[in-house]
Amino acid sequence: MSFKKYIPNTITCCNLISGCVATCFAFFHEPKLALMWIIIGAVFDFFDGMSARILHVASPIGKELDSLADDVTFGVAPSTIIFSQLLVMDYPSFLQPVSDYVAFIAFVMAAFSALRLAKFNLDERQSMGFIGLPTPANALFWGSLIIGLGPWLEQFSTGTLLIIAMIFVSSYLLVSEIPMFALKFKHWGWKGNEVKYIFLLTCIPMLIFLRWSAFAAIIAWYVILSVGVDLYQKRHQVLSAES
Repeated sequence: MSFKKYIPNTITCCNLISGCVATCFAFFHEPKLALMWIIIGAVFDFFDGMSARILHVASPIGKELDSLADDVTFGVAPSTIIFSQLLVMDYPSFLQPVSDYVAFIAFVMAAFSALRLAKFNLDERQSMGFIGLPTPANALFWGSLIIGLGPWLEQFSTGTLLIIAMIFVSSYLLVSEIPMFALKFKHWGWKGNEVKYIFLLTCIPMLIFLRWSAFAAIIAWYVILSVGVDLYQKRHQVLSAES
């Protein structure tokens, strides 16, 4: 009996377990440990699909299991990080009567992460790029943001409103129709890969100087760059059609 068909699903389950561990640390307001386990889950997520392709054992159940694991690791875990942060925030006076319930808004993002993963499974346009913000990128952004800016945001009651607003922005980006590039290379030359190389090169100083907070800056830059490229391409198409 060949056991190789079980390897990809075993790796996916390791991703799921990593997400559960990350969620537990997040509930105890340990964002660094939570982010560390989200990153570990992302590593498993990278290798489960690769192993399925290499071993030629891809299966429908593996695809469904992968989405479930991803929603835990990249949806529930980062939402719980935000939930724990909102529990220790100061609230504006008009939110005081409902302050015991405001933190649960964080889990709206988990629902949108699930919706994004479901759309991704059915969307054939995303073979060489993404439509909307990938869930791993969103999870890294939030984990890094809370680690870097959480203590600072706690000093202001308006910090709560900022986090809530950003939850809804993230939820929109997850299911938006904004094209976002993927770091997939058909060749290693500069032409055709300019955006990817520019992105990678500009990420280096962020990783060196910002440390844990680097992921938040990198993902924000990734979104801005993707939107800029999309607007440039649309404008170029309009000018080409007019000429």
